[in-house]
Amino acid sequence: MISTINSVEDAVMGSFEEYRPLLFSIAYRMLGSAMEAEDIVQDAYLRYQATPPERIQSPKAFLSTIVTRLCLDHLKSAQAQRETYIGPWLPEPLLTGESAMLPSRDYDSISMAFLVLLESLTPVERAVFLLHEVFDYDYADIARIVGKEEAACRQLFSRAKKHIAERRPRFHSTPEEHQAMIGKFLMAVQGGDLDGLMNLLADDITWYSDGGGKVTAATRPIHGRDRVARFALALPRFRPEGVSVEIAEVNGRPAVIFRRADGTPLFVFTFDVANGKIHRVWAVGNPDKLKHL
Repeated sequence: MISTINSVEDAVMGSFEEYRPLLFSIAYRMLGSAMEAEDIVQDAYLRYQATPPERIQSPKAFLSTIVTRLCLDHLKSAQAQRETYIGPWLPEPLLTGESAMLPSRDYDSISMAFLVLLESLTPVERAVFLLHEVFDYDYADIARIVGKEEAACRQLFSRAKKHIAERRPRFHSTPEEHQAMIGKFLMAVQGGDLDGLMNLLADDITWYSDGGGKVTAATRPIHGRDRVARFALALPRFRPEGVSVEIAEVNGRPAVIFRRADGTPLFVFTFDVANGKIHRVWAVGNPDKLKHL
C-alpha cells in the first residue's frame, strides 16, 4: 500500500517537474519577482498534488491556470503595497543563461525594459498578453485560464499589444554591442570622464533607482543626459571599501553587478542600449530583490 502511494506521489512530482520551468517563467513575468514566482509555483504544486488525478485532463492547462490566477490575485494585493513603496519600484533582476532559472533565448520578454513595460498594463491585460504573445496559448485556452470570454481576451490582447508596441525601443543592440557599451560606461565613470560619459548617453536618458527605502538610492527618476552623467560620476564616492565589479548576464543582457567583499550583491545596473546610446539605466539595490544573485 505504501509503495503504491509513493509511486503515485512520484508520478505527480515527475509530471509537475516537467512544467516547472514554464510555470516559473509565467509567474516571474507576471510578478517581476523571482521570490514571489517561486512561492506561486510551490503553491500550485500543493494544489496539483491535492487534486484527484481524474479531475485533471491536461496537467499543463491545469497548472497554467492555477499559476496565472494566483498571480492575478497576488497583483491585486501588491498594488496597494507598491503605491507606498519608497522610490521607483523595479522588477527583481535575475541571472539568465544555461545554468540559470530562466533561459536567455528570448531576450525581449525577460529584459528589464520589457518587464517594466508590463507594469503599465492591468493584471488581466498582462496575463492575456503574456500567455498569447510569449507562451503561444490560443484564445480559447486563455479564456478558460483567466475566466473571460474569448472575444474579450482578443480585445485585451489587442489593447495590450498596441500599448507595448508604442513604448518599445525602435532600435536594438546585439549582446556584444551591449557589453561594449557597458565597458565604456564603467571606464568613463571610474575615470571621472564627464565628456566621455556624455557621449555614451542619449539626450532623453532616464536613470531609475530602486533601493526600497533599505539602501541609499535616488527616490525619483533622474532625467536628461547632463543630470544622469553627473549623478553617475558621483557614485564612486559612496561605494564601500572592497566592492568588486563584474559583468554578468542578467535578464538576458549583459549587466553590472557590484558585490561587497563577502560576495553579497550591493547593486545591479541593467541598461537599455539602442542605436549606439544608453537610453535607460535601472539600478536595483533593494537587498530583498538581490538574493538570487
